[in-house]
Amino acid sequence: MIFVEDQLVKVNGVVLPGLVKSIEVKESAQIDEQEVEGSATKPKQATGYEDAKVNIELILDDTPNATKYQRLETLRAIFRKPGQSVPQPIPIISEDTAKHGIEKVLFKGLSHKAEAKKQQLTVSLEFWEYVPQTIQTTKSSSSGSSGSSGGSSGSSGATASSGLTTDYKSYLQNGRGKSPAVDDADTSAALDRVAMMPY
Repeated sequence: MIFVEDQLVKVNGVVLPGLVKSIEVKESAQIDEQEVEGSATKPKQATGYEDAKVNIELILDDTPNATKYQRLETLRAIFRKPGQSVPQPIPIISEDTAKHGIEKVLFKGLSHKAEAKKQQLTVSLEFWEYVPQTIQTTKSSSSGSSGSSGGSSGSSGATASSGLTTDYKSYLQNGRGKSPAVDDADTSAALDRVAMMPY
């Protein structure tokens, strides 16, 4: 097995330590299968593309400058900085990822395996392509204008703070009367009046 020691793979501005054993870049399409009653075949409908996946396998050995576990800490610091609660998109520089047009990734997974008879660590890194979501301002502005026009048509004479008309506010503040079922009636008489009300 031949390892490429000087291969440049830079993630978040840091050259990955160790020997690069393998790099795998996987792209795939999103295809839905439709259920058709009475048909043995399932028609397939392409709906787009999934984000690419990048898997890198490294071999970490002790060096004169750092132990294999210190080099693993370098990878851990890229994966999750102290105090970081949510993964952030980070740049990746590699010939293999560049051929697939991948510039930014999310660091999805980090794992290592130590074997008893070997004085090295096998480290697996998993990245998912980061594709920023674009917000279409035309849709949001049209929905915002329709919402504001609907609000203005139904609230003539309304105050800007609450959306209630001054007449309705005064109605709420003043006594609004009593229920006909309990107006000057005891409990049994009130229930009789309620029973007589039409539905």
